[in-house]
Amino acid sequence: MRTFDVAIIGGGINGCGIARDAAGRGYSVSLTEQNDLGSGTSSWSTKLIHGGLRYLEHYEFRLVREALAEREVLWGIAPHIVRPLRFILPLHSGLRPAWLLRVGLFLYDHLGGRKRLPATRPVDLGGPLGAPLKDTFRRGFEYSDARVDDTRLVVLNARDAQTRGADIAVGTRVVSARREEGLWRIVRRDLRTGQEEEIAARFLVNAAGPWVDRVIQGPLGRSEAKHVRLVQGSHIVVRRLYEHDRAYIFQNADGRIIFAIPYANDTTLVGTTDRDYSGDPAEVAITEEETQYLLNAASEYFAKPLRREDIVWTFSGVRPLFDDNASAAQEATRDYVLKTDGASGQAPVLNIFGGKITTYRKLAEDALKEIGQHLGSRGRPWTGSAALPGGDFPVDGVAEIEARLTRMAPHLSAATVARMVAAYGTDAPRIAENLGHDLGHGLHEGELRWMIEHEWARTAEDVLWRRSKLGLAFSPDEAAALGATMAATV
Repeated sequence: MRTFDVAIIGGGINGCGIARDAAGRGYSVSLTEQNDLGSGTSSWSTKLIHGGLRYLEHYEFRLVREALAEREVLWGIAPHIVRPLRFILPLHSGLRPAWLLRVGLFLYDHLGGRKRLPATRPVDLGGPLGAPLKDTFRRGFEYSDARVDDTRLVVLNARDAQTRGADIAVGTRVVSARREEGLWRIVRRDLRTGQEEEIAARFLVNAAGPWVDRVIQGPLGRSEAKHVRLVQGSHIVVRRLYEHDRAYIFQNADGRIIFAIPYANDTTLVGTTDRDYSGDPAEVAITEEETQYLLNAASEYFAKPLRREDIVWTFSGVRPLFDDNASAAQEATRDYVLKTDGASGQAPVLNIFGGKITTYRKLAEDALKEIGQHLGSRGRPWTGSAALPGGDFPVDGVAEIEARLTRMAPHLSAATVARMVAAYGTDAPRIAENLGHDLGHGLHEGELRWMIEHEWARTAEDVLWRRSKLGLAFSPDEAAALGATMAATV
């Protein structure tokens, strides 16, 4: 039986972030994920690295400051999958006044030690930036945040953790965990083969996201009150709504905000919603009410109303927010809470509640403090200065890598070159050394092989919707053919 310093349940961004940090400090680490890496909350986000402008209204200054600082840190260690993005905030008569927005944006510019991202500026929406909007919106502000390929961020953290010695078990479920002689005895089952393995760990981390309470009440065998508030967030993806490269942030009369963001394959992402959810997180799906809400909210601003037939894809997920008894879902804190359970002589367990993708790295550092208190501290914080796989290049070096890839594979379209560099960074030229046949829409055999061998991809869904967004381009028949190819390979 293998024994680890740290065993982690959950292969989302928090679990993989902790695995990377712990392995890099010299702890032996095992991570178990029952589905695909990043297949839960971490792939259901609005794809943003942001401070959370509206959190200022709820006086969450520490959270906003920490998140704002993380924007440039994450951009620096992963400039391929994290890119700066400018947001247009139109002034809406009858909602938040200009002076209040100006104050909020001033704080947003200065709370987090912004260095490279451009500052806020007023904008005249009578020109190209306001062209898609109704004529009533002619003034606004432009400010900075960043976008991220969320699932790739998870996968890259897992890759780096594995490179540093971590054991990563995907498609494997923890079926029981018991304390025995100062250790955790953990039984986990490979869901494909049914084979079970028992491992031991000195410290257990429950990073199961929406399932964190179920892990506490199931494998851990504890009958505790719930700790998380499940909040559903849904998005629609529509045909491209405008030509420029900015995103929009729209205020709504109910106090909520939505985004409209340039997205993959000439589409626009619109979201998100906030509503309490009580079902199985694995079965969450956008509701008719949410669909209509997003269509109506966006149509309040765009000159051309959004129609249901404009929708090309939808996705929905559950955010496991810490249950702070807020009256409305949108008011629940996005901060994280870490709780360690373990009396003297008992093997400890750290349960993670809440959090957001922007602050995952800081959450991991806080988790390492808890681990260090019980197992003895090792190393110092390091993840903010070490590049993630493929991210070992300057933030302004994307064009140079694209040019190198184009020279190596001149038959690739400009769109495929841009997509591959945005996904793999400096690994893209390595993949291009042996591309093989095109399996459709610029996905080549060599890239598929890379996803299988280096990124734990096992199904067509893993490839088309999480490792990439090529599912927007592949037809059902093409996706089925890809699945058959993978079934013969994996």
